[in-house]
Amino acid sequence: MRSFSHLNSTANRILHLLNHCTSPTHIHQIQTQIILQNLYADTTIAYRFITACQSLCLLDSAHLLYTQLRRPHVFICNTLIRAFSHSQSPHNSISIYVHMNKNSIRPNNYTFPFILKPLSDLRDLRQGQCIHTQVMKLGHLNDIYVQNSLLNVYAAGGNMELCRRVFDEMPQRDVVSWTVMITGYRETGKFDDALIAFEQMQYAGIVPNRVTMVNALSACSSFGALDMGIWIHDFIRRSGWELDVILGTSLIDMYGKCGRIEEGLSVFRLMKEKNVFTWNTVIKGLALAKSGEEAVSWFFRMEQEGITPDEVTLIGVLCACSHSGMVQMGRQIFRSLIDGKYRFSPVLKHYACMIDLLARAGCLQDAFKLIKEMPYEPTRAMWGAFLSGCRAHRDLELGEFAAWKLIELAPECSGYYVVLSNLYAEMGRWGDVEKVRRLMKERGLKKDLGCSSVELEAQEHVYELLAQ
Repeated sequence: MRSFSHLNSTANRILHLLNHCTSPTHIHQIQTQIILQNLYADTTIAYRFITACQSLCLLDSAHLLYTQLRRPHVFICNTLIRAFSHSQSPHNSISIYVHMNKNSIRPNNYTFPFILKPLSDLRDLRQGQCIHTQVMKLGHLNDIYVQNSLLNVYAAGGNMELCRRVFDEMPQRDVVSWTVMITGYRETGKFDDALIAFEQMQYAGIVPNRVTMVNALSACSSFGALDMGIWIHDFIRRSGWELDVILGTSLIDMYGKCGRIEEGLSVFRLMKEKNVFTWNTVIKGLALAKSGEEAVSWFFRMEQEGITPDEVTLIGVLCACSHSGMVQMGRQIFRSLIDGKYRFSPVLKHYACMIDLLARAGCLQDAFKLIKEMPYEPTRAMWGAFLSGCRAHRDLELGEFAAWKLIELAPECSGYYVVLSNLYAEMGRWGDVEKVRRLMKERGLKKDLGCSSVELEAQEHVYELLAQ
C-alpha cells in the first residue's frame, strides 16, 4: 500500500499543477492523475479542480469526474452547484442536486442558496417550491441566506403572494430581504406595493443600499411618485454616495418621467461617468417632458462626445421628432439608419416611430408606402397611428383601408368597427354603415368608445416606446 506521505506529496503536486493550469490539455492531464491516484475524495483538490475548470469553461469535465462518485462529499457537490449556477449551463446545478438526493447526500445550509440561484435565473417556480419543501423538512428555514434565496425564486417567478408569505414568516429581515420584495413588486408592475415596502423598510430601521435605491427609483418613475423620488435623491446626497452610472441614470429617469427633466440634467452634469444608457435616458426625458428640439440637440451632442448610439437611442430621437413635428429631421435620421450609418439595422420599433411621425405630419402616402415596404408585418399600433393621421388630415379612403386592417388584426375590438362606421357616415356611404353594424351584431359586439379609443391606443404606443 502507498504510504500517507506519498499520497500527501502527490496531492501537493496536483494542487501546484492546478494553481498553474492554463489550458484544456493541462486540465485533462490533471484529471487523469486524480483518477490514477484515487484522489476524488480530497475536498481541497476537488475545489481547486472545479475552480480551474470554471475559469477555462470546462465545467463538464468536473461534472463528469465527480458525478461518477456514488457519494461525493457535500462540499464537492456544493462547489459544483455553485460553479454551474454562474455558468452558461445552470440546469446542470439541478442535475447535481438530484444526484445528491438519489445518493442520500444530505444538503446543508450552503447547498440551498447555491441551488436556488439558478432556479431564480430560470424562473422555475415548480422546482423552487420543491426545494422550499426540503428546506422546511431539513430544518433550514431560519437561515436568513436560505430565506432570501427563496424570496428571490418567488419574486423572479412573479409569484409575489408566495414571496410575501415567506417574507412575513421570517423572524429577521436584512437589506437583501427588503430589496428583493421591492424589486419583485416593481418587476410585476405593482409599483405602489414596491413603494409601500420601501417605506416600511425605513420604519423597520433597515438602511437601503444602492440596489434598493435603484429599484425604488424605478418604481417612482413608473408610478409618478415624484415626492418619494426627491426624498431618495436627498438621502443619496446626505449619505455622500457617489452618483455612479446606474444610480445616476435611475435618478435622471425618475425626474424625466415625473416631468422634472431640468433636475435630471443637473444630475447628469454631476456624474463623473456616463454611458449610452445615461444619454438615452436624457434624450427620452427631454422628449417626454420638454421639447423634441432639445432631445435632438442632445442626440447630436452625444455623437460629438464619441458615445455610440444604440437601438434605444434612435427610438428616443425619432419619437422626439414625432412629438415636435420635425419631419425633415426625422427623415434624415431614419435615412442614416437605413443607409447603415449605425451598427444595427432598423427594427420594428424604429418603423413604428417613423410611421407615427409621417402620419401626424399628414405625409400619409409616405407613411403608407413605408408600411407596405418595411420588412415586418405592420402591428395594430402602426395601423392605429396611421388611422389617427388619416382622420386628422381628412383622408377618409386611406382611413377606411387602415380601419379594415385593424379589424383583421383584432376582430373582437368593437372600437375599430365604430371608427369604420363613422368613416362611412362622413363619406355618406350609408349602406356600408349598415353593413358594419350588421357585422358587429353577427359577432356579438357592442359599441364602445370608438374613435377616441383608437387614437388613445396610438398615443399610448408612442409613450410606451419612450418609457421603455
